[in-house]
Amino acid sequence: MGIHKYFRSLNELERIIRCPGKFKFEEHSVAAHSWKVVQYAKTLADIEEKHGAVIDWKKLYEITSSHDYGEIFIGDIKTPVKHSSLQLRSLIQQVEEGMIDNFIREHIPDEFKSIFYQQLREGKDESLEGLILEVADKMDQVYEAFAELQRGNTEKEFVVMYRNALIKIKHIELKCVDYFLAEILPDMVNEETLSPIDIRRITEEALAL
Repeated sequence: MGIHKYFRSLNELERIIRCPGKFKFEEHSVAAHSWKVVQYAKTLADIEEKHGAVIDWKKLYEITSSHDYGEIFIGDIKTPVKHSSLQLRSLIQQVEEGMIDNFIREHIPDEFKSIFYQQLREGKDESLEGLILEVADKMDQVYEAFAELQRGNTEKEFVVMYRNALIKIKHIELKCVDYFLAEILPDMVNEETLSPIDIRRITEEALAL
């Protein structure tokens, strides 16, 4: 069926809901998440360029737009579960990569196989673009959890998601992270809210670690 099979499969990302099984005021699909990650990443990369970094924009767009394609095969596994152990995270990644490889081998024409192997690979690594992807991915967790907490959602998982994502972002040494922590995050926390959840305290505790 060729590349049509790949294009058709993208619809499935619209039907995979993030953080399944928990009450949410607003649900987010994996497709919506991927789109937002691209938007975060391009702005983060702009900040890095302002500080003299050289960005491989083609690579950045490839890895950010496709970073969760493998969830078509395995669904959205909750972050606390996925990262509960290095061994489990490694096994999940092996299964996901294996199923992507099988999909490419069975459905993608030979002349495009190498391109798809490159574009659908795991993009999070120690390169500048890989680190920007990591920050952008965690930023969307921050925003999704923040929106739930702001509305008074008392599901503990959103506190954990918000807190852990902030801790992860804080420990990535990039200029865009400095900017996020100094300029963007304070604007978030300072938004007026009637939430019974002390978001400011949770934020301060996370940043202190």
